[in-house]
Amino acid sequence: MDKREPGHKSTADNGPSSSSSSAAATHEDMAAEGSNPEDPPRGAPSPSEAIVGLDKTSADYYFDSYSHFGIHEDMLKDSVRTRTYQNAIYQNTRLIRNKVVLDVGAGTGILSLFCAKAGAKHVYAVECSQMADMAKEIVQANEYSDVITVIKGKVEEIELPVAHVDIIISEWMGYFLVFENMLNTVLYARDKWLITGGLVLPDKASLYLTAIEDADYKEQKMEFWNNVYGFDMSCIKKQSMMEPLVDSVGQHQIVTDSCVLKTMDVSKMIPGDASFKAPFELVAERDDYIHALVAYFDVSFTMCHKITGFSTGPRSRATHWKQTVLYLEDVLTICEGEALVGSITVQPNKNNPRFVEIALEYSLNGQRCQVSRVQHFKMG
Repeated sequence: MDKREPGHKSTADNGPSSSSSSAAATHEDMAAEGSNPEDPPRGAPSPSEAIVGLDKTSADYYFDSYSHFGIHEDMLKDSVRTRTYQNAIYQNTRLIRNKVVLDVGAGTGILSLFCAKAGAKHVYAVECSQMADMAKEIVQANEYSDVITVIKGKVEEIELPVAHVDIIISEWMGYFLVFENMLNTVLYARDKWLITGGLVLPDKASLYLTAIEDADYKEQKMEFWNNVYGFDMSCIKKQSMMEPLVDSVGQHQIVTDSCVLKTMDVSKMIPGDASFKAPFELVAERDDYIHALVAYFDVSFTMCHKITGFSTGPRSRATHWKQTVLYLEDVLTICEGEALVGSITVQPNKNNPRFVEIALEYSLNGQRCQVSRVQHFKMG
C-alpha cells in the first residue's frame, strides 16, 4: 500500500508523459474519485491495447505511443482534466459558436466533439498517431462529420484547407508541465494559423515548487542499491537520483510553502520561453526534514466569463499528471521559518527536445543544517 495515501492500488507509469525506467519511476499511484492515474506509453504496452498495423521507427515513437487505447482511456477518465475542458467550452459557448477551431493533438477527438457540440462552425482535429483513424470513426459515429475534419499528420507538416482559424485548443501539458515539449507545436500552429485576436485554450500555465519529507520511500528506493542481497550496487543509486519520480504526494508530507517558478502565457510566449532559469525560496512551515523538492502546475482558461482551470498540486484532486519529485542527495534538517533557497534551470535535451534536463542549485543556512549543492536531473 502507498505510504502516502493508504488503500490505493499500485500501477507503474511508463509512458510519454512519464517514465518508470528512463524518465520517472513511480511508486504506488493514487486515484481520486472520478479520476484515474495515467499509464503513459514509455514502456511497451500489451498487444491488446495497440492499434494494429504500426511500423514504428525511433523518430516516430512518441506519436506511436499514443496509438494505444489504454493511454486515451486513462486520460479521458481523468475527470479533473477532461471536465475542466468540457466546462470551459460548454459554459462559454459565446467564444466557440460559429468559430473555426483547430484541435492540436486531438487524440480521440474529445475536445473537437465538445467544440462541435458547443456550436463551432468547423473544427480541424490534427492527430499524428494511428489514433487519428479511430477519431474519424468516432466523429462519424456521433454524426459530426460535417463539422469536424480529422487530419492525420504532424502539425508542422500538414496544411489546413483554411488560411486562418479563430481558436486553437490543445491539451499539451506533460509531466513537469514541459516534458514532451508539445507546447512548441501549439506555438507553431498559433503563429501559422491563428487570426489576430484569436484565442488559445487554455492560455495560462504556471509551474510551482515545494519541498516534502519523504524518508520512508527515499530509503526504500534510493538506499536499496547500497546493499542488494549482500552486494554493493551503489553505482546505480547515483543514476537513480537523476531520474525524477512521477507520483502522488500526500498533503501531510509538505514541509514548506510553495513558489512560482514560471508562468507561461501561451497566447503571447515564444518557443524559447519554455527554457528558463528561475530562483526559488521555500520557507519551512514546521520543524522537519526535507528529502525532496516537488514540482506541479496549474492551468487556466482566463478568457472565459469566469476563469476556469485546475491544479495538479498535492493539495488538489489527483490527476494523471500527479507531481514530479526531485530527490535531494542531502537530508535537510530545517526549522520553522528557515528558507531553502536556490535556482532551477530547465531546458530540452539536445538530442531529443521532448525530454527535459533540470539543473537544481540549492542551499540552506539554518540553525541545525548548512548545505549547498548542485544536482542534475533528466526526464527522458
